[in-house]
Amino acid sequence: MFTPARWTPARQRTFLTALYQSGSVAQAARMVGMSPSSAHRLRRRLAGTAFDRDWSNALTLHAQAMADPIATQLRPQTATRR
Repeated sequence: MFTPARWTPARQRTFLTALYQSGSVAQAARMVGMSPSSAHRLRRRLAGTAFDRDWSNALTLHAQAMADPIATQLRPQTATRR
């Protein structure tokens, strides 16, 4: 039987990390095996919670990092380590 994917706490943390790194809800959602629309529904459902605030902070920090060339070089990379 097929079990639909769920927004577990671990998946939420991974999504927020990916959102910070990519600045893209669509890309971050795909990275955790969820759809962008599902991510937006979750955010609406959790409005005013730490998840909602962390979402905003991730996008703000991503934008700040992109605006600062030095910060961009120091930003965590999504590539695998060797």
